[in-house]
Amino acid sequence: MSDVVDMEELAGRFVACTLPKAEWTHAAHLRVGAWHVARFGPEEALARLRTGIRALNDSHGTVNSATSGYHETITRAYVALLAEALESAALDVDALIRGPLAARDALLRFYTREALMSPRARAEWVEPDLRPLRLRDLTL
Repeated sequence: MSDVVDMEELAGRFVACTLPKAEWTHAAHLRVGAWHVARFGPEEALARLRTGIRALNDSHGTVNSATSGYHETITRAYVALLAEALESAALDVDALIRGPLAARDALLRFYTREALMSPRARAEWVEPDLRPLRLRDLTL
């Protein structure tokens, strides 16, 4: 999914809750997040992603609770990092998916596992406890 049509199609299936659970991968999360940030800006993208991820989880039978499903801190952190990437250069989503931001443990550069995986972090924004959330710190 490297061109605009593929991103549009993926985002459309996300919004319509027709994206199969098997396709809702970490890379798909990043692509859908990047699409939303590029089109709506970080604030509106975050609001739409909150609603959309919860709805998609519901359609898959994934419970959104204190221990599963939607995670506020992870979503908000990635929206912030994606927005920073968009500000700094034209976003090449394929390069993003191959880069350090796409690592499943990327946020552990900013958070301890305990802080990031806490029920509080799932429910509400938790500030990073290791270092400020900056894209450049992923490449150090």
